[in-house]
Amino acid sequence: MKTPFSSILLVLLASFVGSFGSVFMKAGADRLERSIRGVLTNWRLPVGVAIYLVSFAMYTAAVKSGELTILYPMVSLGYLWTLIWSRLIFNEPLTRNKFIGIGMILLGVVVLNLGNR
Repeated sequence: MKTPFSSILLVLLASFVGSFGSVFMKAGADRLERSIRGVLTNWRLPVGVAIYLVSFAMYTAAVKSGELTILYPMVSLGYLWTLIWSRLIFNEPLTRNKFIGIGMILLGVVVLNLGNR
């Protein structure tokens, strides 16, 4: 079974959308209080979970008509987006090891998709 290009695009979009879930979860965790009321009034946490659910739904729709071995590794591209948002929003440092890790992820996704021909 060849994976349709539409499934590939949907997984890429899901990984992009899912990376915003990480941002909201981090922002919510930074403001987390040790009380039930604090958790319930921290709107960033449920927004992060909701974004993850949207991403999950998109991913599920994509794998319905594509090869799991091709599509699932593409989810890891969310780490690339999360690295970018972490730098822009939380001012986290970009290190050589982070770039090496992202490079390895990108190389892995490319190599796996060569088998989709």
